Amino acid sequence: CMEATGVYWMAVYEILEQYGFKVTLVNARHYKNVDGQKTDVKDCQWLQQLHAHGLLRASHIAEEQYRELRTYIHERGVLQKQKSDTLNRIHKVLTQMNIKVQHVISDIEGVIGMQIVERIAAGVNTPDKILEGLKTDKLKARKQDLEKSLKGIFKPWYIKVLKQHLTAYHFFKKQMLAYETEIEATLKILLPSQAEQIAIEKKTVKVRKNQYHFNLKEYLHKIAGVDLTEIDGLDENTVLTIIAVVGLNMHKWPTAEHFTSWLNLSARPKKSGGKTIGHQRRFTNNSATQAFRMAAQTMWQQKGMLGHLYRRLSHTKGTKKAIKAVARRLAVIFYNMLKKQTAYDSKIVVLDEAKIKARKITRLQKEAEKLGCRIEILAA
Repeated sequence: CMEATGVYWMAVYEILEQYGFKVTLVNARHYKNVDGQKTDVKDCQWLQQLHAHGLLRASHIAEEQYRELRTYIHERGVLQKQKSDTLNRIHKVLTQMNIKVQHVISDIEGVIGMQIVERIAAGVNTPDKILEGLKTDKLKARKQDLEKSLKGIFKPWYIKVLKQHLTAYHFFKKQMLAYETEIEATLKILLPSQAEQIAIEKKTVKVRKNQYHFNLKEYLHKIAGVDLTEIDGLDENTVLTIIAVVGLNMHKWPTAEHFTSWLNLSARPKKSGGKTIGHQRRFTNNSATQAFRMAAQTMWQQKGMLGHLYRRLSHTKGTKKAIKAVARRLAVIFYNMLKKQTAYDSKIVVLDEAKIKARKITRLQKEAEKLGCRIEILAA
């Protein structure tokens, strides 16, 4: 039994795990020492005593392959942010040079956009030479607008700074690709031994930046046994992040309520005397929780039941509560699909219209009473 303290427990945990020990990792919030002077020795003795009586719960630690996968995903995300920051610095240098091509071309990271930036960094300083041989007819912008946006101040020091930023940009992109190769290799290890060829139906969505260079959706479908990307709001990157944290064994959580509680997405009311006097608020940096919350934020424009639920709760309860409630719904669907191996059906997200109508009537009646009025319900 050991206490989870930052990242210091990881090395000891992995060494003990390597030698076959079953280690119980304990959250420091789940136990409290008696009043008095706090020392590491007393904490160890107190942990030993509680664990001997079976009063401690083991924290969820994914299997080694998933921990490896999670490390690669995290480091790739760090590089992705650094690449994005470097691209912002490139925009800044172009603005200092009075070059406005980043405003004429919607995506400076595209093929033509990067070719233009590379030619500027190489010392080409005339618009016609910069655009020579480029397939600008594929762009929405007119060639005259492109040439006008490339008339700038080509000072030597700006060129040197731009070249350094461009080198850093390509370095981060190369490192991201290296991590993607490791991620694909780890996913191949996680594939079932009798993995069948699965026909993948692609969603009709726009291809986003920073996507993986391999068919991630096919790997996820084979590993999980169901297509988790069919859930509204969950794309391949989101599902991969969640699986890397929670793994595939949903039997670690007896019910969906246990799973959402572990994710800190369920309500934790504080009750006294049979009355709810408030709710406990817990901070968590769980990557899976953040992924579900990010997916819930995209529901405001969805046309399905989850989108309707998000807009209704956002209007009545506020955005924060709406995000948490929809994130919990997504987590429940994720849990049930993975545990029961059932395909996604949008009809399972059913809203009780009768209860919604009754709550709305009650709310309107209370508002009317505040104004000294009374509402009578008549049959339609």
